Amino acid sequence: MKFVFTEKKVQLTDEQRSYAEKKIGKLDRFFKSESEAFITFSSERGRDIVEVTIRNNGTLFRVSEATNDMFASIDFAVSAIEQQIRKNKTRLERKLREGALERDLITPAGEEEEEEEFHIVRNKRFSIKPMSPEEAILQMNLLGHEFFVFRNHDKNAAFSVVYRRKGGGYGLIESDEN
Repeated sequence: MKFVFTEKKVQLTDEQRSYAEKKIGKLDRFFKSESEAFITFSSERGRDIVEVTIRNNGTLFRVSEATNDMFASIDFAVSAIEQQIRKNKTRLERKLREGALERDLITPAGEEEEEEEFHIVRNKRFSIKPMSPEEAILQMNLLGHEFFVFRNHDKNAAFSVVYRRKGGGYGLIESDEN
């Protein structure tokens, strides 16, 4: 597994870095091909935050954990990614083809593995109008939504989405096709 470490507002010790490599490196056993792990360490309001993103065969696993201890944050992040892999094992194997996951995942004794169905409970149709990202944010806020889909007239009518970020501010997702 390849590791990319990023530190924001925090200085990692060698012990913390090697601990993260050891713990997150164990997740590599679930995949046949080489994986990349992007780990971001930060500290905010006395909380140690670890964000882990693992990329394998075009599939992304991402978690963010915050505790008062960097080692605990690493442990919780690894546990959460393992849980994501277990929960979506069948779906992932179907998507990534048979045998994409290296090991057969064993569920702890007494727990049955259920495949969760994705149920679409509402279907909406609307016209997508060309506007600027600022106009889209205004529309999103007026509607009280968390995201808003629009055509970005600044970018040749590219399909775009603005969304409200958890930590405050807004995000913009744009298609690279015209």
